Amino acid sequence: MIVVTKWTGRTAAALQDALHETNEGFAELLGAAPRTVAGWHSNPDLVPRSEMQQALATIYERASEHVRRRFSLLSRPPEEPTQAQALRVAIAVVLRGDQVLLVCRRGDDALSWQFPAGMCKPGAAVSSVAVQETHAETGVHCSVREELGTRVHPKTGVLASYVLCDYLAGEATNRDTVENTDVTWVPLAALTRFIPTENIFPPILSALEAA
Repeated sequence: MIVVTKWTGRTAAALQDALHETNEGFAELLGAAPRTVAGWHSNPDLVPRSEMQQALATIYERASEHVRRRFSLLSRPPEEPTQAQALRVAIAVVLRGDQVLLVCRRGDDALSWQFPAGMCKPGAAVSSVAVQETHAETGVHCSVREELGTRVHPKTGVLASYVLCDYLAGEATNRDTVENTDVTWVPLAALTRFIPTENIFPPILSALEAA
């Protein structure tokens, strides 16, 4: 866990992003005004007052391991342009017989069903991250069958790398209650009732048809 000795506008905004909170939601958690939170985005070098330092530290200490990992990535100082790397997410399509594993994500204004996923640190293997994040989110152990490809996600703009996995063991449970509301196995025939066809990476549909 990163130890924050002094919160700044930049690290406070990174914590907000790690929690997937709006300005209004984060302000409510802190007992602050939304304009205070907005000010951290416009002035990253601003140092919040002492009582706000304590409030930020308390929220961070109570955060889940998933939130802390996201914070560690988001709070890093920006790299030099020559070293900049696009944000990459590893997405696991886990099969168990004729079922596929899904998680229900909390969004800004709605819930959505998605495949388990996690951010890749620079140099990390997509397949390893997919397996590790699946277990961290759902308690399910899986192994990689094949990598399905990468695209710029049409909604988030991040590089999304997809991995087809086979179930090994474990009961599917929601182990990240901050980010997710539910975890379930869905029959392949019912997948598009949870995720619209147009939102599914085409190679996933091809792989599932052949499964």
